Amino acid sequence: MVWKFRWLAVVIMAVSAASLLAAQSMPAESTKARRKKIALPEVPAVTSADVQSLRDALAAQQQQIQQLAQQLQQNTQALQQSQQQMQQAQAAAAEAQQKLSVVDAQTAQDKDSVSHLNSQLADVQTTLTSNALSSQEEQKRVSALEYLTGRFRLQGDIRVRGESFFQQGAVDRNRARIRIRFGFDGKLNEDFYGGLALATGSLGDPTTTNETFTNFFDRKTIGLDRGYITYNPVAHKWLSLTGGKFAYSWQRTQITGDPDINPEGFTEKLSFDVHRVPGVKNVYVQGMQLLFNEAPKAADSYAVGGQIGGTLKPLPFWTATPSFTVLNWRNVDAILNASAFAVQATTTGSSSLTTPVPPIPVPGEGPGCAKGSGLPTVPPCAFSPNGLTNSTFLDASGKPHYLSGFLYADFILNNKFETKSERLPVNLLLEYEDNLNAANHPNDSTGAINPLFGKQSKAYQADISLGQSRNQGDIQFGYAFLKQEQDAVLSSFAESDQRAPTNILQHRLYVNWRVKQNTVAGFTWWHGRTLNSGLQNSILAPGVVAGATDKYLNRFQFDLIYTF
Repeated sequence: MVWKFRWLAVVIMAVSAASLLAAQSMPAESTKARRKKIALPEVPAVTSADVQSLRDALAAQQQQIQQLAQQLQQNTQALQQSQQQMQQAQAAAAEAQQKLSVVDAQTAQDKDSVSHLNSQLADVQTTLTSNALSSQEEQKRVSALEYLTGRFRLQGDIRVRGESFFQQGAVDRNRARIRIRFGFDGKLNEDFYGGLALATGSLGDPTTTNETFTNFFDRKTIGLDRGYITYNPVAHKWLSLTGGKFAYSWQRTQITGDPDINPEGFTEKLSFDVHRVPGVKNVYVQGMQLLFNEAPKAADSYAVGGQIGGTLKPLPFWTATPSFTVLNWRNVDAILNASAFAVQATTTGSSSLTTPVPPIPVPGEGPGCAKGSGLPTVPPCAFSPNGLTNSTFLDASGKPHYLSGFLYADFILNNKFETKSERLPVNLLLEYEDNLNAANHPNDSTGAINPLFGKQSKAYQADISLGQSRNQGDIQFGYAFLKQEQDAVLSSFAESDQRAPTNILQHRLYVNWRVKQNTVAGFTWWHGRTLNSGLQNSILAPGVVAGATDKYLNRFQFDLIYTF
């Protein structure tokens, strides 16, 4: 159908053109005449349907022409974009070419650098290998240190104390003191453990580790306070053998030894837990051999004894730990004839009866020679850091001796009663001690035998407290009473804070508050006097004469203790 329309259109256009040309070249004629002269070919008859089809075809072609025009426009735009991209690519290529030239030049330089770097790399690899070996050795040492720290436990404390003394007739005294102790203990292997510790304090006074804030800011003395090894086999846990300088390992109080003393020698303990006897939890027996003076040309001085004790639970709320100790001190006269080193002498000279030399000051830092009736004032002299209060006498050559021997028989019953409050237990300690070797007739203040005084051999103590100081916030209140006769124990090793080492009547009030888990604030009030002022070597307040009642000494201590 389309070709028919196209052909018809061509015929019409040809006829129209021919007619126009004829009209222009020929004279004017009538219309009819011209129609006669021109012979027109026959054409098919054109219907209205054909005309409509022609119109539709023309519209379709116009639409195609518009589409072609749009596509031509799009192609033109794409061509322009391609030209722009080509220009950009040419510019980038030029820039790349320029950079390539620079890189080529740099490459030539880098070749030399690479050779140098290869040489340095070889040196670095050698260094790294050496460092790796060193790191391995260091790691081994660190591992060994971690192993040691896992087996041993550090411990110690720092105590700062303010202290005041008040007594009728005496000048008031105030001082500040510090105590530092540091050490560790732990397993040496499966069957042995041990430890050591250092502490401040004068080397000539084993009864205290305090250092007073004095002497113009000088450095404070520190020395070996403990060092020991204990054999406690895994296969026999009931056996424990200790040797060295160690803390007390048996039940005791300050009556028989100051808490700061660490005795030296050996102990053996057999301890057995009990499961079949109602009310009995444990029983033990312990031996002690304490060596306190070795003499190259004379008999050594030592104490030998033992203790038997246990743990009882008579009632669910009551735990009792009774003990009975016997301790025999041998050759104690060596204490009255100690060397200048032992007493850390502050004076020297000669106490010879034939050629005496007056005391001459020397820069010793210890307590020096203890004062007493007829005792030497220069070494060799009496060792008793807190005063000699035992009875003594001088032989024909002027050499001092103890009147009494010392064989302690000490019974302690320590009780703990639980209450409804876990933090408020009641603790009650009762103690009775007797020196079985005390002399029958101690010397009086004149040095003569006085039968009126009888034996001065006994000590009695009761200590009761409420509360505890184990956990943060705990508070403990306590009161202790002590009556200790002159020769109940050796005064050289007795408690250093009480009114006198022996021959005393002593009251003590104390409060401890654990402010933090590792910090304790404490207050102690010592209120005491000499028991019998008529005895030899009694310590009396100024102005008090022998036979008169001594004045009470009030000693206040304020402590802040940090433990680690």
